[in-house]
Amino acid sequence: MLAQPPPCGGCSPSVRRAFLLSLLLLAAYPAAASAADYVPGEVLVHDAAGTRVVATPGGHSVRWTAGHLRGRAGVDWAVPNYLAHAAQEFVPNDPGTGSGWQAMQWNFLPGIGVDAPGAWTNLIRAGRPGGSGVVVAVIDSGVAYENRGRFRLSPDFSPRQFAAGYDFVDDDNHPDDELGHGTFVAGTIAERTNNGRALTGLAYGARIMPVRVLDRDGVGDAETIGKGIRWAANHGAHVINLSLVFDSSEHASDIPPIIHALRYAHRRRVTVVGASGNDSGRVVAYPAHAGDVISVGATTQQGCLASYSNTGKGLDLVAPGGGDNAVTPGDPNCQGGFEPGLPIFQLTYPHDGQVRRFGYPDDYEGTSFSAPHVAAAAALVIASGVIGRRPSPAAILHRLRTTSRDMGTPGDDTSFGAGMLDAAAATAPSGT
Repeated sequence: MLAQPPPCGGCSPSVRRAFLLSLLLLAAYPAAASAADYVPGEVLVHDAAGTRVVATPGGHSVRWTAGHLRGRAGVDWAVPNYLAHAAQEFVPNDPGTGSGWQAMQWNFLPGIGVDAPGAWTNLIRAGRPGGSGVVVAVIDSGVAYENRGRFRLSPDFSPRQFAAGYDFVDDDNHPDDELGHGTFVAGTIAERTNNGRALTGLAYGARIMPVRVLDRDGVGDAETIGKGIRWAANHGAHVINLSLVFDSSEHASDIPPIIHALRYAHRRRVTVVGASGNDSGRVVAYPAHAGDVISVGATTQQGCLASYSNTGKGLDLVAPGGGDNAVTPGDPNCQGGFEPGLPIFQLTYPHDGQVRRFGYPDDYEGTSFSAPHVAAAAALVIASGVIGRRPSPAAILHRLRTTSRDMGTPGDDTSFGAGMLDAAAATAPSGT
């Protein structure tokens, strides 16, 4: 039986040193730790004979026994046999309409979605939760980012989540959304998360830079959009989202202000993401078709190509956009005849011009809502540092493509590009 440690009032110097060392080592293990942290009644001991398990004697505690054994000559260390637990993914508490965000945001789930929980966990471990420190410019119809006049801040955003923006439609410093489209896009990227309210945003720690280039009808011209791109590149945006398209008949030579602005943003190492288009065409629409833009098509809740999604040469990735399935040759799950899947949900205005009332419209589907998934993932890649502190747009594109989940014909193809965005794989330290 092990004896109690001596009081050491008359101990020899060597015994006293061993006793004091055991007390110091015991103090290194907080008493607040519960017995569930280690195997009850067991101590791991290492000496010249190797490592072995020693049972605690009599009524002595595991910690007392470990401390006593550390005081013995020849013992290198003695510690409780601690227990590890499976690492848990970060699962926010946002309720949606009451059943939890997962019931509505299928687009963020593993498998059919982009695996937001895995990405969220990776960024928390990297010390940059939700992509903190990254600025994403939403070049769109504006964002519900402030309380001013008839406008209201979207109730699941905080004023601190916004960088200064600009309104190129009204030519002022208040890019307030009069349509709801830009607010929806911004919510997919960075809506507040784990606050017990509404839904979640993929890069919830990033800051949104609202840049208004589309009017209340969702229309904007090439000159205005080009100015918006340059402004964002000059004012600190790391990522630009362009959920806007020109007709598929338009070419680069038709929109020189945008093409030149995109090249300028690329030179400033700004990653630009664009929607492929929504007319079921076999040509990726501009500006996504430009070489300086990550082009994004859309998938459905069933994991099929969306029926409206433009395809073609130069398509980089796909991400959830919701809606009906296109018929995909060789895929028995995507042969048509299925009921349309859910749309994409986010908090924004309904389609009635009421900019003070927010809700969850049920008709938001399209590549406009696929693109912000990729823009958010780009922000997470930048914040995570997995490919360096300030990766180039080309490096980010390579990362997103090589970590995507292959779909359709094996390898890169004109329907799915490199595959489905996988935000968790893209931000994992061990990713490709």
